[in-house]
Amino acid sequence: MKVLIGLPVLVPMGAAALTLLTLRLTRLQTIISVLASAVTLAVSIALLIQVETKGVTAVAVGGWSPEVGIALVVDLFASMLLVISHIATFVVLVYSLGHPRTRDAGAVFHPLYQAMLAGVSLAFLTGDLFNLFVAFEILLTASYALLTLGGRREQIRPAMTYIVISLVSSLLFITSLGLIYAATGTVNMAALAIELEGIPSGVRSALGLLLLVVFGSKAAIFPLFFWLPDSYPTAPSPVSAVFAGLLTKVGVYAIVRSQFLLFPRDEAWWLLMVVAGATMFFGVLGAVAQQHMKRILSFHIVSQIGYMIMGIALFDVAGLAASIFYLMHHIPVKTSLFLIEGVVVQTVGTSRLDRVAGVARSRPVIAALFLIVSMSLAGIPPLSGFIGKFALLQAAVASRQWFLVAVALLVSFLTLFSMTKIWNAIFWGEPFVPLEQEAQSSRVPVPMFAATLALVAVTLGIALSAGPLYDLSERAAVELIDRGPYLQATYLP
Repeated sequence: MKVLIGLPVLVPMGAAALTLLTLRLTRLQTIISVLASAVTLAVSIALLIQVETKGVTAVAVGGWSPEVGIALVVDLFASMLLVISHIATFVVLVYSLGHPRTRDAGAVFHPLYQAMLAGVSLAFLTGDLFNLFVAFEILLTASYALLTLGGRREQIRPAMTYIVISLVSSLLFITSLGLIYAATGTVNMAALAIELEGIPSGVRSALGLLLLVVFGSKAAIFPLFFWLPDSYPTAPSPVSAVFAGLLTKVGVYAIVRSQFLLFPRDEAWWLLMVVAGATMFFGVLGAVAQQHMKRILSFHIVSQIGYMIMGIALFDVAGLAASIFYLMHHIPVKTSLFLIEGVVVQTVGTSRLDRVAGVARSRPVIAALFLIVSMSLAGIPPLSGFIGKFALLQAAVASRQWFLVAVALLVSFLTLFSMTKIWNAIFWGEPFVPLEQEAQSSRVPVPMFAATLALVAVTLGIALSAGPLYDLSERAAVELIDRGPYLQATYLP
């Protein structure tokens, strides 16, 4: 039913308003937030089932023509990302109920969190570029406040960098919209797909490059990633987890949507391939050089974005399908790693590699969970990361992109090295005496442990269902490259 399309936006938006009205009623506020997230997840699953059976669905909000109104469109790609994103955000919300920094800041945390979810859903569902801009502004405004939650001094400077970069990116985005509208007379993406074909190729290429820069800065691709490793480590662990797993992936989604719908190609794009290789390589180099678990994981966000861009740069079904699968794998894996880092800090008070050791003795289950998701990130079989990387390498070999193959293999080795570095320093060895005593007296809150366990189980579920999930990713890739189903479902003048 078309009425479902708007609910992933309306439900969290309504919950943000209700949780603001119940600031002094902490228990009620928490119930509203958790129920809203659960409903949003259920609706996202229903939308995926609907798209799977009935194809691309579009709705003009209020009955207005998409040329002047708001168009919402859901295809297989958007619905898949909606589901995995809301699984991750629901689990993080449960985790936050036990984390001291977000639990104690619940009065403002829940409205901001729900507003961010509304922005993420709108970004996946909108059918026009202007409302994509609005979606980014909603989620970024909420993320500014979440990033500085608690108001600690060490959070302010990195947050200011994040804000300035986001504002510059937003200014560039609105400038791009003005230029696109001046050239075509529309910002509706389905109409743009037709109108852009009628303008000079040089102008079309310039507009495509401009949007790539805009969305690339939000996805943290090379050389636009410098803001991320400083910003994410200072936030509370639940906030870092949801940022790491989700926000940059919205940027990747926007790159896929704009480049394949508006600026289609029939061959690999060399510029994007260079960007992919550089993003992978410099991201992992930054990770190897760090001595803090959270900073290592933050640099790995950048590195892993490079793998997704690698598949996109090939501009064929195999590469795009592998990137979509890798997106589906990466969101829960990266979120899980940040949740585990939060548990380590809760247990021993820090996650600096030179101040912790032997956590596996006091928290063997947490150590096992870290081992699973870290090996998945590094691409060790039979975990989901191996399947995603193998598919990407296959696509690159088929396209004879040997440079990308070599870089991807090297980065995988360095990723494994940095994950082993965390394991040896934090989880292995003899516990430090003061930390061992603290670990024995410090208990991990049940919501934090249960949420972490659940999300690691999701990553294992992705590995076990890799065949059907990859088939779904391949169908989504065919749909994106074909463009026909999207254009037919969306009103065109």
